[in-house]
Amino acid sequence: MTFVDDFDGPDLDTSVWLPHYLPMWSSREATRASYRLEDSCLVLDIPARQGLWLPATHSPPLRLSGVQSGIRSGPVGSTDGQQAVFEGQLVTEAQPSFEGHLQSGGHLEIRCRMTLSHRSMAAFWLCGFEDQPGHCGEICVTEVFGKDVVPGESAQVGIGLKQIRDPDLAQDFAAPRLPIDVADLHDYAVDWDLEEAVFSVDGEEVRRCPRPPAYPLQLMVAVFDFPEWSTGDDDHLVPELVVERIRT
Repeated sequence: MTFVDDFDGPDLDTSVWLPHYLPMWSSREATRASYRLEDSCLVLDIPARQGLWLPATHSPPLRLSGVQSGIRSGPVGSTDGQQAVFEGQLVTEAQPSFEGHLQSGGHLEIRCRMTLSHRSMAAFWLCGFEDQPGHCGEICVTEVFGKDVVPGESAQVGIGLKQIRDPDLAQDFAAPRLPIDVADLHDYAVDWDLEEAVFSVDGEEVRRCPRPPAYPLQLMVAVFDFPEWSTGDDDHLVPELVVERIRT
């Protein structure tokens, strides 16, 4: 199935995207993303007013804004939810099943740029819809920490597979340093099938990983801030992830 979102509309397409980050562990109100559509781009940011995500349970402290293309959970009080942070985590707000865009193979790419500091990161990844136990692995297309960026010169770009709790998936993740300026627009992509995932940046192959997840995966797009990494004079900094398009 062909999928493309170039963010040309007046607002986020909520038939595809949920502007909350894993709200089953908290609530939709407490996990609402800060975002806007501007110049045919989705801009995710973390303004000073953005509160902590899961302030009582997540360590280290974390602030974020993210959108995702699917969600589901079991009832309140169950452990049936996506991307649990810790063993035995309980659902606090049940989520109806939403399948904006799920994908189990083929091509997927994001064209984006990032404004990051030493205390922030941005990422685009796919995670299991978790409609079955163990279907929770990840395909990480790009993950960049500001502390690993040499402005205007290079960045370590996290790419590969994350096992999470999938017993059949091997951890195969690395962050090679690439000669790119992540503040500029770049194309980060993956092509995958049952046998292999091939990752590229601007059309150049970067990594290959065998046996990626073959079950339905949802898209995750987010920018993160880690207050513990503050140097005491940087609370005014606003990280951004600016997405021009996502397409198959």
